[in-house]
Amino acid sequence: MSAALSAEPADLPAQVRPLAALAERRTTPCGAGDLVWHVWGAARPGVAPLVLLHGGSGSWTHWVRNIEPLAAAGRQLWVPDLPGFGASTLPPSGTDADALVEPLRAGLQALMGEQPVDLVGFSFGGLTAGLLLAAHPALAQRLVLVGAPAMGVVPRRQFELQAWRHLVDPQQQLEVHRHNLAALMLHDPQQIEGLALDLHVANMQHDRMPSRRLSGTDILARSLPRVACPVHAIYGRHDALYRQYIDQLEGAYAAAAPDFRGMALVDGAGHWVQFERPQAFHAALLAALA
Repeated sequence: MSAALSAEPADLPAQVRPLAALAERRTTPCGAGDLVWHVWGAARPGVAPLVLLHGGSGSWTHWVRNIEPLAAAGRQLWVPDLPGFGASTLPPSGTDADALVEPLRAGLQALMGEQPVDLVGFSFGGLTAGLLLAAHPALAQRLVLVGAPAMGVVPRRQFELQAWRHLVDPQQQLEVHRHNLAALMLHDPQQIEGLALDLHVANMQHDRMPSRRLSGTDILARSLPRVACPVHAIYGRHDALYRQYIDQLEGAYAAAAPDFRGMALVDGAGHWVQFERPQAFHAALLAALA
């Protein structure tokens, strides 16, 4: 475990550089390099560290609208770039959520010792968090899954994304990124321009984990019976992963998680609920963590 000396990626949007500058950066081993952790806030006696895992094709910036409010609420935040994303190197083997389990376990144990954390995972990060705690239940005292896939309630994928890496024209690439944000991430099209688009474009450049297939399975639902801690769920009501199947989710969680504490649906939000409706998301998250 060491302090990270490398700078944030050069294409990090200017709007989030001041927030990045406030973070302490730590590293733990990951494959041929490092797993990079960003830390905001001070540790408090009797309050568990709050670990936030971002979604696929993302980085710590998936939480950009949540870090300051959660730190102001008295939480110390540990927000990694997951292996193969952002500033972190690829995992030792594999290209899906299961390949991230051991680097995260080793990192959390190196950073936290025996102290369990409050673990929050968004989308692909939620799937990863569920697999992590199914294998290593003692790592967390509470699990909050945000927009997590792989619950087995959707008969087929509910959205279609467009490819962009083959395009040479930057403007054509940008149009595809806009389409994909609308198709998967955001319910309100007016939220796409500006920060969301800038973050998405930058994050896509650092996505080295292209073969993620477990999200389309029921592996999270099959893993939750081995998660011992309380489990909470938060979703945007218009999450593109589920669409008309969203109302089946709570029952699927109740059937899978031995200590399921409930599901919050945030009105007016899509998949990237913590970005699109941050205040409503914070209320739901802090209630789950209380």
